[in-house]
Amino acid sequence: MEKRILITGGTGFIGQVLCQKLIADGHSLTVLSRQPAHNVQAVCGRVEPLNDLDELRGAEGFDAVINLAGEGIADKRWSEARKQELMDSRIALTNQLVDVIRSWKTLPAVLVSGSAVGFYGDQGSHRVTEDTPPHDEFTHRMCSDWEQAALRLDPSGVRVCLSRTGIVAGPGGGFLQRMLLPFKLGLGGRLGNGEQYMPWIHRDDVVAALIWMMETDTASGAYNVVSPNPVTNRQFTRCLAGVLGRPAIFPAPAPVLKIVLGEMSRLLLTGQMAIPERLEAEGFRFRFPDLTPALADATRY
Repeated sequence: MEKRILITGGTGFIGQVLCQKLIADGHSLTVLSRQPAHNVQAVCGRVEPLNDLDELRGAEGFDAVINLAGEGIADKRWSEARKQELMDSRIALTNQLVDVIRSWKTLPAVLVSGSAVGFYGDQGSHRVTEDTPPHDEFTHRMCSDWEQAALRLDPSGVRVCLSRTGIVAGPGGGFLQRMLLPFKLGLGGRLGNGEQYMPWIHRDDVVAALIWMMETDTASGAYNVVSPNPVTNRQFTRCLAGVLGRPAIFPAPAPVLKIVLGEMSRLLLTGQMAIPERLEAEGFRFRFPDLTPALADATRY
């Protein structure tokens, strides 16, 4: 059945593929983006571009909303100003989105809103489910406030799902794109001691999970959107090098990363052994549960 869906962040690495899949499934999409309309349609396909969320105040409404907007967390070094930009692009926008949704004549059945496994902070080698208590640090506070902004719709009777997404691998972009050149040149290697966990997931599985949350009437609350088979950075590095047929013998020492990246180095040197406990328990099935096939697909271009 065709749905009218509002999407924020539709031009991003995940959003582009999500839009194309939803269009193929017969849905009608409106995409919020600061980019020119022709750019949005070139990337997302047959969608209605929207430049200003406030244009939707008092509108009839949409059947579903998927909120993926947010500045790239690893795009720039974390100054205090940059951290504020990261928070505003997630929390302030989500608060604005919820206020606009509340003004609609008909409320949506569901809001699927982005978050990240950074919600848990550094968890070392502990197994991390949706019930794991977080470690208090910047990524936790940002994700927690982001989620709380979305959950403001809960008392209105809107089903709210939170996608605590891991490190997304897929062809043509994302974090993997930054790693490919040094690895292809044989200059790749582990980060720090390589024992930190990397809660990875293939982009196709992220898209499928977001749609599953939207379409599954019993789904609500937080979900770890990660592969069921987490790996350490050392294991990830060896696997990527193997897929590319290159050595991985040039580690990046932790002290160097801390000097170059400052606080942002925690993204690379800490992690979570997160598992998708709720997704699997509630019937979601992964297309790429294992790393080698996922990386082979993600590096096919």
